[in-house]
Amino acid sequence: MSIDLLRHGDTGQRSYRGQLDDPLTELGWQQLRDAVLGHEWDRIVCSSMARCSRFATELAERRGLPLRIDTRLVEYHFGDWQGVPVETIAETDGDALGRFWADPVMHPPPGAETFDAFRERLSAALDDIAVEASDARVLVVTHGGAIRLLRCVAEHRCFGDMAGIDVPHASLHRIAWTP
Repeated sequence: MSIDLLRHGDTGQRSYRGQLDDPLTELGWQQLRDAVLGHEWDRIVCSSMARCSRFATELAERRGLPLRIDTRLVEYHFGDWQGVPVETIAETDGDALGRFWADPVMHPPPGAETFDAFRERLSAALDDIAVEASDARVLVVTHGGAIRLLRCVAEHRCFGDMAGIDVPHASLHRIAWTP
């Protein structure tokens, strides 16, 4: 079994988008199409958000692969910061932003999803993927925050490392996941 996590492509937005359902830009579509060239999978699972599911649907249809959409793979809900440019948050609430980056578990954004809930839903989704596809190569199309958290769990890293994990648009990340 192998699990590759793929971050969605560019949406043209420059803020914590979280659970805002933005479409991909043309650049985002091209980034994703380029990212999957030369890679093979047996099945695809994706976030229900348009920036993930529309590309995953296209790829599954083009390659004749089974696709499952899983709402648990959606991005973190950033609460009051969702949709607000990071520069604006830095100007208006810079101390809170710094605390969030240093320790997202203890210092979430105001009104945000709890970090435990985020970890639990993503971990449950990956557990199910690992069980159903024990002998398959699986592509999971999801979000930057989700990939950072899953990598921390899989690599036994503290969640304070999340801000330092580079997850550019349309980047692939292979993880070893044991349910």
